Amino acid sequence: MSLADSTVLVVDDDFRVASVHVGFVEAVPGFRVVGQAGSAAEALRQARELRPDLVLMDVYLPDGDGLDVVRQLLADPDPDPDPSTGSGTGPAVIVISAANDLATVRRAVQLGALHYLVKPFGFAELAERLTAFRQAQERIAALGDAATQDDVNRLFDLLRPAPASVPDEGRRLAPTLQAVLDAVTARRTDASAQEIATDIGISRTTAQRALTQLEQSGLVRLELRYGSTGRPEHRYVARRR
Repeated sequence: MSLADSTVLVVDDDFRVASVHVGFVEAVPGFRVVGQAGSAAEALRQARELRPDLVLMDVYLPDGDGLDVVRQLLADPDPDPDPSTGSGTGPAVIVISAANDLATVRRAVQLGALHYLVKPFGFAELAERLTAFRQAQERIAALGDAATQDDVNRLFDLLRPAPASVPDEGRRLAPTLQAVLDAVTARRTDASAQEIATDIGISRTTAQRALTQLEQSGLVRLELRYGSTGRPEHRYVARRR
């Protein structure tokens, strides 16, 4: 049985920034945003009501410190734990903040944050961490009630994904990646994952995964286009080399 979508609560006091992060999350297969909060009080309320699998938590909030919210969430066990999602000790947390001082980073780590991303960051950086979290969830669901040391080691390895490397000039890309890159390069303007998928006859999900890898490797650039809904559309442009 496949794992249900991982649910996410996005917390940021800047609505426009939060909307960007919502768009980032929903562009990663297997994730669904269930809430968006702009204050510490609202974040705590929504986290307790919605019980998301993961919270993206800003530090600077108008009515308090986001890390205080993290402390409360991780200290307040879920009354109905589900071993397939890892719930029972509160949601997993990725801290996203402009704060880059060591004291704040250290406190986040001590509180149990899964990762810490310093703003501004790109889609690929967040997608890498979300994918690692998703893989860890799937591994936990498959383990059952007990784990060997090897299981534990592999689980923690998943949560520390190796950084992507930029392909060497002479190194060939995988066929699908090359086809997607060629399609993006052939366009005179930016393109969406759906447009690229239509151009070369693949699914939107496959195109999105390829574009994420290409952006992570520095071969394409992600641009955000805002429409009337306030939620950004992801557009991709080839980087000229």
